[in-house]
Amino acid sequence: MDTNTIIIIAALMGLAAALYTSVGHAGASGYLAIMALFAVAPATMKPTALVLNIIVASLTTFRFARAEQINWRLLLYFVLGAVPIAFFAGGINLPGNFYRPLVGVILWIAALRLLWPRPLASLETPQPPSIATMILAGAGIGALSGLTGTGGGIFLSPLILFFGWESVRKTSGIAAGFILCVSIAGLAGNLSGVGKLPSELPYFVGAVLFGAIAGTQLGLSRLPANRLLQALGCVLVIAGAKLIFS
Repeated sequence: MDTNTIIIIAALMGLAAALYTSVGHAGASGYLAIMALFAVAPATMKPTALVLNIIVASLTTFRFARAEQINWRLLLYFVLGAVPIAFFAGGINLPGNFYRPLVGVILWIAALRLLWPRPLASLETPQPPSIATMILAGAGIGALSGLTGTGGGIFLSPLILFFGWESVRKTSGIAAGFILCVSIAGLAGNLSGVGKLPSELPYFVGAVLFGAIAGTQLGLSRLPANRLLQALGCVLVIAGAKLIFS
């Protein structure tokens, strides 16, 4: 890549990281979309997105944990269901012309509900689900994560919010920890891809870390809950577009 291209990609990744981390996500779908826009080799895209996801999710999880905005019980059971399934699902290839648009439409429907001005009444008194429900939900999301090459936060956050299992900010904290664990599992399932990481990776890492610091600050203390929901809705629109039009 030439210098100008590296700067543009890094800047866009930093902006994506800021938006995604404000709602506890790490930005894999955004990074994939940016790399696709600049015709980065497909073999390079997935491991690069996963490495950036792990780095960003580590920072985001740390900051949400330090602010006591993670429900560790919910996170534990979601992860128990998701990690082994995500590891194996990463090696499955479904027909992309059918599966990815379907998931993209689902994300758009979820985004529409989050962007709708009427509040989610169920979030006033969060009610956690049963252990079996959390493990099964984690397994389903782990399968989707492995198949789509993302950390799973774009599926987990709407699920928690729609059913009123946790408050908005703690949902972001749970998503951050979940993405970290699932991304590590995904990368472990495809270690051969690490050899295809680009030489420009340090520039991308610096950009997403800068964006993540700004985004988590917004998510933890600056944005009110309704703005966080709207930000999550925007993230889902971007992720859905990436799946539908890629």
